[in-house]
Order: sequence, then C-alpha cells, then structure tokens
Amino acid sequence: MLFFKKLFFILFLSLSLCANETIFDEIKANNKLKVCVWPEYYGISFLDQRTQQFSGIDSDLAQELAKDLKVDLEFVPSSFVTLIDDINNNVCHIAMFAIGNTTQRREKIRFTTAHLSSDVYAITTKNNRRIDNWDDIDKKGNIIAVAKGTYHETIMKEKLQNAELLVLDKIHQRELEVQAGRADAFMSDYPFAKRMLAKTDWAKLIEPKTTYHKTDYAWAMKYGEDKFYNRVEQFIQDIKNDGRLLNLAKKNGLEPIVKLK
Repeated sequence: MLFFKKLFFILFLSLSLCANETIFDEIKANNKLKVCVWPEYYGISFLDQRTQQFSGIDSDLAQELAKDLKVDLEFVPSSFVTLIDDINNNVCHIAMFAIGNTTQRREKIRFTTAHLSSDVYAITTKNNRRIDNWDDIDKKGNIIAVAKGTYHETIMKEKLQNAELLVLDKIHQRELEVQAGRADAFMSDYPFAKRMLAKTDWAKLIEPKTTYHKTDYAWAMKYGEDKFYNRVEQFIQDIKNDGRLLNLAKKNGLEPIVKLK
C-alpha cells in the first residue's frame, strides 16, 4: 500500500510540474525559440528566395533575442491572416514581424512594448492621373486596395467616405491591381512603401500631409505567459539602451520609424 501511495504522489507531482510549465520553460528545455515571421515583409522579415536567408530588422532582432536567451532560433512562416491562430495554437512562441498594435488584435494576443511606429502611405502608379496627392485619395470613382487582415483594412473602412474600398485576400494582389489599373492606389506602411520604390519602376509614393493614422509596431505572444513576456520586455529595454535597436534600424533603412522611448 505504501508503494502505491508513493507512486501516486510521484505521478501527481509530475503532472503538476507539467501543468505549471510555461512557454519560457519549454524554450529553455528544448533549447529552441520558435519565431513567427511574415517572409514577404521587406525591411522587417524578408526571405530571399535565392539564398533562403532572412533580412530585416525583426529577423535580425530575433537572432539577438535567441542569442540573449542562449538558445537556437527557428523561423516559422506566418502572415497577418493566420497570426492570431498561430500564436494561440502554439505554432510559435512569439511573432516578430512589426505587428500593428490594434484594439482588435489586443483582444486576442498580447503585445510587447513598441519598437517601431509607422503612419499610413499610399502607392499609385506614375501614370495615374486621378491621384497626385493625399487629398485625391478619397474621391468618388477611386478604388483603394488593402490587404485582408492588415490594420489598413480597419483604418480605411473608417476613413474612406467617397472612394471604394477593395479588400484583397493576398498581400501582393494590391500592387497587381494597381499596376493593372483595376485599382487606383493601395495603402501600406513605411517599410513596404520603401520596398515598392526600391523594387519597381512604376510605383509612386503618396505621403500624408500631416499624421494620418500612426500605428505602433511590436511583437506578439499569448496571454498568461508572464515569465516569457517579462523576459522579452527586458530584452526590448536592453536593445533600446545599448544601441542595438537603433543600429539595426539604420542597417535596414528604418531609422525614421524607430521608437526608442
């Protein structure tokens, strides 16, 4: 009887320890940090199909975080459409691809302190005669494209009064629709706008005259994982203080939107 009582106690203790294991404990035990990234985010977490190497500020900072934690790093492909499910279903431990901190997202995922902040920008074609400046965007007859699941969808649904909003399932459909003339412009942020100007010869940037709708960018994780969250918050404070954040922002051409305080 005493043997069975001891066995039961050991089993109970083991189950209790498993139940109390946190994401941070899992990361350390498995020696691996799994980071969700959107592989098509220029300047943030962009995957070069030729070299299969990531570039961008958040892929760089993911490497720094793994180094600080003294664990290996695994990038997990994600997107703005699948982000919330990927986080809450433990596909990755943290999402690091400049995620806009919005009210709708905060209801389901937890955001870290912001490290970047971007306003909204528009991309049209150089030969588009309907849109020459920001005031031309919201006019009758114009079609403005946004990608489904991005915060631009919510913003433009609220902002547009006259132009027609075109919500597209895939991110690259925006530029295809604009280039083909089926849409007049698409809404984006600073990093993606930089990509369009660098990678195409037809894109024209339309900037707001004053602040239109600035959004803080941060990383995201599950609620209830305080141990891991606090460790990441310490990392963010460290990279702001020791210069790593600013240096990597400069390296990736994002110094204008870096958030040091």
